[in-house]
Amino acid sequence: MGILSAVYALTTVMLGELGYSWIQVRISESLTPLPYIFGGYAVVGLTLGVLIANLFSPVGLPDIIFGPFLTLIAAFLSWRFNFNRRLVACIYPVVINALGVSAYVAGFYGVPYPASVLSIGIGELISAVIVGYPLLRALEKSPIIRLLETGKGERES
Repeated sequence: MGILSAVYALTTVMLGELGYSWIQVRISESLTPLPYIFGGYAVVGLTLGVLIANLFSPVGLPDIIFGPFLTLIAAFLSWRFNFNRRLVACIYPVVINALGVSAYVAGFYGVPYPASVLSIGIGELISAVIVGYPLLRALEKSPIIRLLETGKGERES
């Protein structure tokens, strides 16, 4: 959880405006499908990562409150309602953030809500699907994941 939180927060903060504006591509959002593999730990880690990252947001309190909440919803859905489909796990963050984040970011930046939905949706699609899906596939094939699964099975015995 801690590593995921730190990677998410650090990546977002390092991108600066690109991670906070109504035109954004948060590359850290490529981590949002990870609950598909890591379950509840990833849900908590991502939520904490967004909270930490949004402490640096120019949008302020709305981003600090609603950003983590929206991530919690999207990550939970990616974990529990993925229907054994990786792509479904990648789509939840796109839809939830495009509609939800735009609800407060559009007003802050003075842009029409539909323009913000489109812009944030495209950024999320790039991050969560175009980058996140291959990341998810690579992690599934990683020997580290197999070791974690083997260790989990041994602990449950």
